[in-house]
Amino acid sequence: MRRRIKAIIFDLDGTLVRYHGVEFESSWGAIAAAAGKQAESEQILREFLPQPDAYTRWVERDAALLTGLPVDRIAEKIFPPPYATGAKTAIAELRGRYTLGILSSGVDLVADRARDELGLDFSIANRLLIEDGRFTGESETVVDLWKKADVMRQIAVEHGLELAEICFVGDHMNDVPVMRIVGLSIAMNAKDEELARIADHVVTDFTAIPRIVAARDK
Repeated sequence: MRRRIKAIIFDLDGTLVRYHGVEFESSWGAIAAAAGKQAESEQILREFLPQPDAYTRWVERDAALLTGLPVDRIAEKIFPPPYATGAKTAIAELRGRYTLGILSSGVDLVADRARDELGLDFSIANRLLIEDGRFTGESETVVDLWKKADVMRQIAVEHGLELAEICFVGDHMNDVPVMRIVGLSIAMNAKDEELARIADHVVTDFTAIPRIVAARDK
């Protein structure tokens, strides 16, 4: 018997939050741009994107660009987060009916802000370390760009869920492995052909999500 959906988990960068004018509409790119380091960050991206085994070093290099910068100076340029079309409305409708969370290879500074503003249950993302209100230039890789499926399995265990009871919403190639293991997959503003092909649904507006999930479990 098919499992009912109990949790809806969102990718952050390019899905729930869309920072235009930076690569992948990402929180990493937005923070680098706010710090005046966009060119340097994009060079690091070009260097490390073809190296799946070097993601932690990529994160470390990006984090180092921020060494000593005041967090408040960056925050005032990147907040409020630019939520995707319909995100606030859809999540307000879903809240209380499902476990809701963020699984992202983006930055905790943005993921946690979105979690709190939208009333989600949890957010899991990579960490930029902060001390005395400034970025230390250090980081903690929590969600490897290429190993999100491993973290999704951990989330299922921690929340007492079967993978078949989870809906995942993502937008890019690194979300493909996650979509292959969950019970319901939704491509939001899909930027990758394979992702659009394997997703159960492809949408451009978050307000379609409550209807999709409800229809699936009828």
